[in-house]
Amino acid sequence: MRNFIERALKKLPKMTSDQIEALLVYAAEEIDRLESVLDSLNEGVLVCDKNHNLILINKFAERFLPIGLYEPGIQAIWHVIRDDKVADFLQVTLLNGDRVHDREFNVEAKGIQRLLSISVLPLVKEHQVTGSLILVDEITEKRAKEARLRRAENLASLTTLAAGVAHEIKNPLGSISIHIQLIQKAIDANRDIYTEALLAQQGETKEGPMEYFNLLDKYLDVVNEEIDRLNHIVVDFLFAVRPMNIEPREGDINTLIQELLEFVQYELDAWEITPELNLSRDLPIVEFDERYMKQALLNLIKNAMAAMPGGGTLTIKTDYDDTDIFIHICDTGIGIPEENLSKIFEPYFTTKETGSGLGLTMVFKIIKEHQGEISVTSRDGEGSCFLISLPRPQGDTRLIPYTEEAEHEI
Repeated sequence: MRNFIERALKKLPKMTSDQIEALLVYAAEEIDRLESVLDSLNEGVLVCDKNHNLILINKFAERFLPIGLYEPGIQAIWHVIRDDKVADFLQVTLLNGDRVHDREFNVEAKGIQRLLSISVLPLVKEHQVTGSLILVDEITEKRAKEARLRRAENLASLTTLAAGVAHEIKNPLGSISIHIQLIQKAIDANRDIYTEALLAQQGETKEGPMEYFNLLDKYLDVVNEEIDRLNHIVVDFLFAVRPMNIEPREGDINTLIQELLEFVQYELDAWEITPELNLSRDLPIVEFDERYMKQALLNLIKNAMAAMPGGGTLTIKTDYDDTDIFIHICDTGIGIPEENLSKIFEPYFTTKETGSGLGLTMVFKIIKEHQGEISVTSRDGEGSCFLISLPRPQGDTRLIPYTEEAEHEI
């Protein structure tokens, strides 16, 4: 097109008005075609002139970047971008004349948080740099899939360790526990004999040996508690890596949620946490194993409560689309730091002093065993929201009756 127009411009003085009109129509059609191509791309494209003023932007970039009002060719691009980190990056990169590939930024545009990859390249015409080309790729789902793949790989690698862990840790723990009990029984059976012997040997009052035995009992209790703690860790570990025997049956997720909230109501009151339910009308039935699903949802509810030590609001919502039902469990607690969001489903990752780091791993495993998905969004200091999706039975359109109580606060 460029060569055609250049040749036409050379002949312009000799052209008739009809020829000029035809040339303008052709140029307008070509420009419209190029704009359609740009707007059809699944990648953001921004073009700056040599003074770094924004002169062109396609619809993808307008959708995923926070762009302010601007006039083409008038404002430097870093004055147009309404995100400080991206604006600073573009200013430094363009002023230095750098070429940058795939720099990642968390950006909020139109109320939605997304992960963007931004590349900056020189715009070259006839071997001369005439401006800059900025490419924007939305990689939120790509990174989420990579994180899910890493979690699946971690679970697979842990499976190979399960048998060894059971043999090397669980069995010795059982033996230690038995022998501690034998020691306690021996002490209890001979406590009076040992007391008399100590009194005869040291000439003390009876309170001295009693204090000694009380201290011994205390030490043995500590050992037993630690054995129990280690045993629970091993049991949780084995649960996390062994294949589950899922027995799905058609069920009512709304009813299960209400039962769980009734179960924790006393704790909610004690912690000054207000539960709010927004359960979908006519929620479609799904198939799930009630034992495991109850365990997964209860774990998420307990985590939400632990995130609100000073009280707050626990919101549980259900809804659905043509293929899935969705469960939202949200809190107004301390939130999850951004750097931890991609790790929270990984085995042994925990920010709790007493946590095993396997609770959310088990939740992840349970949901995956139900052919579902789980994700989390959070703002540090503002709260977190877990989203579970479960597939609806294929070809089944039966609905669960809705009760008015489901929409009211407990």
